[in-house]
Amino acid sequence: MKKFIQKALEKLGKMDPGQIRALIVRVSEENDLLGMLLESLTDGIIVTDGNHKVMLCNKSAERLCPFAMDDILDRPLWDCFSDRALSDFFAATLQSQGKVSDREFIIDGAPHRILAVSLLPLVRGGSVQGNVVHVEDVTEKRSKEARLRRAESLASLTTLAAGVAHEIKNPLGSMGIHLQLIQKKIAGKGRIEAKDIGQHLAVIGEEVDRLNRIVVDFLFAVKPMDTVLEEGDINRVIEELIDFVRPEMDQAGVTIDKELSPLVPLLRIDARYIKQAFLNLIKNAVAAMPGGGVLRVESRREADDVLVKISDTGEGIPEDIMDKIFEPYFTTKPFGTGLGLTIVFKIIKEHFGDISVESRVGEGTTVTLAFPVPQKETILIDYKGDSK
Repeated sequence: MKKFIQKALEKLGKMDPGQIRALIVRVSEENDLLGMLLESLTDGIIVTDGNHKVMLCNKSAERLCPFAMDDILDRPLWDCFSDRALSDFFAATLQSQGKVSDREFIIDGAPHRILAVSLLPLVRGGSVQGNVVHVEDVTEKRSKEARLRRAESLASLTTLAAGVAHEIKNPLGSMGIHLQLIQKKIAGKGRIEAKDIGQHLAVIGEEVDRLNRIVVDFLFAVKPMDTVLEEGDINRVIEELIDFVRPEMDQAGVTIDKELSPLVPLLRIDARYIKQAFLNLIKNAVAAMPGGGVLRVESRREADDVLVKISDTGEGIPEDIMDKIFEPYFTTKPFGTGLGLTIVFKIIKEHFGDISVESRVGEGTTVTLAFPVPQKETILIDYKGDSK
């Protein structure tokens, strides 16, 4: 349509009144079609000019947005809102030519609503001519997500509780047997030598420690994490952890091979939990190499992710149990709680990351953690190219 109008304007002086009338009718029909499309959208659309004054606003935007007045046309956008948070956001972002996607705001009311606001530059001929604001009501979407998370949490909690009930049976049963043996040895005796019951007490003490580990891991797995994501150097976290576990590695006959890329950017992480995740993975790797081996830790940037790989030269994971390794209370260790990888998975997801595992029996296992690189808000600078 744009090319048609341009050609028509070039020939305007040669057109008769009928042709000009036909051109106006076609342009009017095109404009009406675009108007109907705009008004039919369920999402709000606001268009501003180069001075950030409102040029256009569809009905959905009027319905969704908390405007301070009925007529907002030709007013600076930030002056149009009764909500202070929205007003401050538009004032700061528009004047800095920022580009924002899906910034959410809670709008007071009965009930309250959640609006997702996106701000894009309006570009023509390589130059910014204004801005387009997209407003979406995500209240119901967030409510469904919350209900789904609650259902998943309940299902997960049920599985974990069943696992705990199963896990505590063995230590409780063992404690009960040894208590009965102690009772038999002291029955009818005025005194008894410590050596006669020392072994039984030692076993009971070990089982109490085992129960404590089960409870601690269970609480860690079920309670919400108080993660505080701050800019941090993940290479430094790895270095500190390697220094911490090196004596244990030396004792186990494990050689540490590290390759940390200096090009890895700062990430938004909670160092406490990241160390816990890495430590769990390293302990698993060492357990898979009872006769010693090589533990390799590497980091590098790949596109929009930072990859951290922890590899061992151990026994490997059989293919038939690969799909179960992240399930709560699944373990191949005689004294494991089965929550180590479940906790790792939870920590990585709290950091908006991904985890994958590759393994071959007899060759070793590689766990790859992918962390997203924080994206800076893009500022679009006017570009006026060659108009020829």
